[in-house]
Amino acid sequence: MKRLSRRNNQKLEMDQDDFDLTQYPDLLGIFDTDEFNIEELDSEDGIVDCPFLPLRDVVLFPQMVMPLFIGRERSLAAIRAAVNNEETLIVASQIDSDVLDPEEDDIFPIGTQITIGRVLRMPDSSTSVLAQGRRRVEILEFTQWTPYIRVRARPIYEADGWEETTEPLMRAVLTLFEKVVTLNRSLPEDAYAFAINIDEPGWLADFVASTIALPLEVRQDVLSIMDPIKRLQKISFALAKELEMLELEGQIQHQVQQEVEKSHREHFLREQMRVIQGELGEMDVFTQDLQELEAAVAQKLLPDDARAKIDKELARLKAMPPMSPEIGIIRTYMDWLLALPWMEESNDNLNVTHAEAVLEADHYGLEKTKERILEYIAVKKIAADKMRSPILCFVGPPGTGKTSIGQSIARALGREFIRISLGGVRDEAEIRGHRRTYIGALPGRIIQAMRRVGTRNPLFMLDEVDKLTNDFHGDPAAALLEVLDPEQNNTFADHYLDLDFDLSRVMFITTANILDSIPSALQDRMEVIEFSGYLEEEKLEICNRFLVPRQLEQHGLAETGLRFEEDALKEIIRNYTREAGVRNLEREVAGICRKVARIVAEERKPPRRITTRKVIELLGPPRFSQEMLQDHDEIGVATGAAWTMSGGDIMFIEVNLMPGKGGLTLTGQLGEVMQESAQAALTFTRSQCETLGIDEDLFEKKDIHIHVPEGAVPKDGPSAGVAMATALISAFTNRPIRRDVSMTGEITLRGRVLPVGGVREKALAARRAGITTFILPQKNKNDLAAIPKKLRQDLQFVFVNRVSEVLDAALLPTLSPLKTAKRPSLTPTWPTPPPPS
Repeated sequence: MKRLSRRNNQKLEMDQDDFDLTQYPDLLGIFDTDEFNIEELDSEDGIVDCPFLPLRDVVLFPQMVMPLFIGRERSLAAIRAAVNNEETLIVASQIDSDVLDPEEDDIFPIGTQITIGRVLRMPDSSTSVLAQGRRRVEILEFTQWTPYIRVRARPIYEADGWEETTEPLMRAVLTLFEKVVTLNRSLPEDAYAFAINIDEPGWLADFVASTIALPLEVRQDVLSIMDPIKRLQKISFALAKELEMLELEGQIQHQVQQEVEKSHREHFLREQMRVIQGELGEMDVFTQDLQELEAAVAQKLLPDDARAKIDKELARLKAMPPMSPEIGIIRTYMDWLLALPWMEESNDNLNVTHAEAVLEADHYGLEKTKERILEYIAVKKIAADKMRSPILCFVGPPGTGKTSIGQSIARALGREFIRISLGGVRDEAEIRGHRRTYIGALPGRIIQAMRRVGTRNPLFMLDEVDKLTNDFHGDPAAALLEVLDPEQNNTFADHYLDLDFDLSRVMFITTANILDSIPSALQDRMEVIEFSGYLEEEKLEICNRFLVPRQLEQHGLAETGLRFEEDALKEIIRNYTREAGVRNLEREVAGICRKVARIVAEERKPPRRITTRKVIELLGPPRFSQEMLQDHDEIGVATGAAWTMSGGDIMFIEVNLMPGKGGLTLTGQLGEVMQESAQAALTFTRSQCETLGIDEDLFEKKDIHIHVPEGAVPKDGPSAGVAMATALISAFTNRPIRRDVSMTGEITLRGRVLPVGGVREKALAARRAGITTFILPQKNKNDLAAIPKKLRQDLQFVFVNRVSEVLDAALLPTLSPLKTAKRPSLTPTWPTPPPPS
């Protein structure tokens, strides 16, 4: 039995296991039912009027004996009144056991009339009352609430009679009850013996309900059922459910016991094996593994701090039992420490001539990059111990050879090459690793790569460093600050190793497409080398040297004598690709090789030469037009130049005037900076209307629409300011703009032209489009050094300081009325529909 009592107003009654006569046979003599005829206490109309005792978490059935622990003052007063007046009590369960002072709505209407056999004072100041249930009653009304509760109740008499199903139902209940008693160790063994001696179905149902552990609601339902047969059926369902739960619990306990016995058996057998192996002079697997580990530690070259750490872990490993779960964690950690190249390194090839030959054989162009690597090799040859490894960052459009030249540099130096891609990495633990407290922890990707490469001085390429992201896991770019800082990376701390690892001998090279997304602190630690787009001549040379031979080899056409003519390659470069690098160019060459390979596989006669005509036949119509200029000089249409991630491109700025009230409309998916450039260009135009010969009233009578075609492509930046101002002035002055002139530059309200970036890419795009004159800000003149000589010869560069100089170079004279009439209108004209028939 359990007893829960609380002092003062928090005392609880009836929170215990059920109590019955089978558990306490010595108490049977306390209640003398012959001397106490309970029916004599009924009134003439059969109504009982006596004190009432509310119960919590318990239901007292007729014929059952149970101790009740009383703590509330009102309940104690009811007990005293019943004893003093020689009355019975009526008990009923509370609907909510947490209510301390129940009202009428808090009590179930069906209860039990009881007699009190013994009252004891307990050591915890509570009172224990031994009570026996006599009969069911239905509470009619509450007649008194203080100092104790009194009720009027009507006794409930069970129907007499014996049906055909009564005996089978009692047997079924006894069968289920026997199984429950057998499986439930908390029930007394003689409970079933007492049950089989009950010959009344209602009493049997009440006894079983009070004996097994049922929820309060189920017990109250059993108490509320007046028909003994229905009560037995209810108990039968409850016993079946209880039996199912007990059988499932038994199965689970059986499985657990089997696992425990299996573990004990394995432990016993292992101990026997260990003793037998000791007698035979043999070692067990665990001891043999420890000895091999000790030998590996002794042979490994380690710095002092790493050796101290691994010796400590080895001592812990020896002290642990073989079945300890920590052995796997410690062994994995020691394997990582032993596998890392703490002292191993490769010998550098410092022959400058050899390095230059390797770089030239693998890549065409990229002179600045090759020069920087050769300088590093030369200085390292002279002062090997004084020079730190450089941290380089290759920035440029896709397909310009950033990653592949890293492999060539490693081959030129004689170093191992390792590359990891940082695109999409958003967790700091990817760089620094996880702490060993986590299950499945591993070092970061830096340490993992160093283990794979096996030397402490490889060429380490961190690809796509501009694609790093961050979230609540941390900022991996911040973790790279230590890796890429020559002042700090000699003591790089990985969370998993918990030791300093020297990365100062590693040559790090990072690659990126743009610098904008790289944090400034990370940029400051790297030496940036820009990779610009290739000229047509450079692409042609790369194609002849590398791309065509590689594709012929990969497609099995190297022995067929297939040859690409130079004009055919130019056709592919000009009309089938539009990129700064050579990836799409190689794809188109591969496409031609695949089609030729199919011809060979079908045993047809393959072509010997790939001509321009054959390119169009195999690849289809040209995808791009090399000549992208306007058909003629137009008013209000200026040609600008833009930098893109794939190199550069030209764009057209269109201005149209229409009757209105001076409104400005901007279309073409322009960014905020570009919209501000349009506002600045319009302000400058209005401020110079007298100088430009523009009627000032036009700005109040005309609406202005500025549009940049290819509206699906977002555009932004200040470099289109000059082109917008030129297009606006052209529209207001009726002066055409030369179609072979492209321009770039930021404009101020005073008409000054400020420098911009991406000059080389913009010049390449202008030349590719057939532009002959390229207008640049004066302060960009120094950028011509980065432009190849061939490109400078094909383009005429005009350097300007003010917008007026741009107008002199780009605008043609004002058209006469006659010429104006011959020029196409900026407003589309539609044919007049025929009259209806």
